[in-house]
Amino acid sequence: GGRGGAAMKFDVNAILRDTPTAVAKTKIVCTLGPTSREVPVLEELLRAGLSVARFNFSHGSYEYHQETLNNLRTAMKNTSLLCAVLLDTKGPEIRTGMLKDGKPVRLEMGKEVTLTTDYSALGDEATIAISYKKLPQDVSPGSQILMADGSIVLEVLSCDVAGGTVKARCTNTAMLGERKNCNLPGVVVDLPTLTEKDKQDILQWGVPNDVDFIAASFVRKGSDLDNIRECLGDRGSSVQIISKIENQEGLQNFDDILDKSDGIMVARGDLGMEIPTEKIFLAQKMMIQKCNHAGKPVITATQMLESMTKNPRPTRAEATDVANAVLDGTDC
Repeated sequence: GGRGGAAMKFDVNAILRDTPTAVAKTKIVCTLGPTSREVPVLEELLRAGLSVARFNFSHGSYEYHQETLNNLRTAMKNTSLLCAVLLDTKGPEIRTGMLKDGKPVRLEMGKEVTLTTDYSALGDEATIAISYKKLPQDVSPGSQILMADGSIVLEVLSCDVAGGTVKARCTNTAMLGERKNCNLPGVVVDLPTLTEKDKQDILQWGVPNDVDFIAASFVRKGSDLDNIRECLGDRGSSVQIISKIENQEGLQNFDDILDKSDGIMVARGDLGMEIPTEKIFLAQKMMIQKCNHAGKPVITATQMLESMTKNPRPTRAEATDVANAVLDGTDC
């Protein structure tokens, strides 16, 4: 890929002719979910070109994932087609707490809300619990706090470190449910990249099941990879590590991370919480170019053909997005 754009020959026949599918060089990573874990469906996926099966350890028990993997291996045997197995770690995350009566609350634009680091507190319209203990130290007046995939944006007014609270103002009106994710754009979050849960997932499920890849969530610096390798130890020394770049810190330390990784995943979803949406394409192109240059595989992820979860055909914009990622030089 890369600089081939100018030299490409286009003609009408090439556009109107049937596309030969046998020459697909770009691989496809599929996340296996509730509707795609039965043997017949997995066989269809393998025939259609599934190259890597992603197991998302943000959800599901070991038994659930084991059943999916067993089905996948049965499907591989039946079709004589192989695919790689990728364990995607949950990684460090900040979540909002539980709510009174368990019902979603309506946060109103312009209203003040208090965030408390007492995670046992039950929230309402005026108070929301946050799982990150160092929130009052790490944000400051003017900082933004994003909740529920950025559907709610709070602006920090004041921080009370001793009391463990932060006062903030809602910049928009939206409903907030329980245990939603939180992003602190630009903040260097003091949480380990490999959590205790991640270590267990890798050592008790990943290594014994002989997974091919681990996708490490929220990789922020080169030393994160040293820790993951150490965790894998001798038994997991053949496992390859794909670093997911999902925040500003990861972008800033990209060269170091790339140097120590076997591959990179451009995680556009969380990256979009951290840098302006209109700049994601730049980050994507930069990372892909550097991976191509280093000769390491790169995966472009999040919202690829997103609307096909509901519709049989993708939007034109989505189809173009996927093709442009391939032209950028993405491998998967």
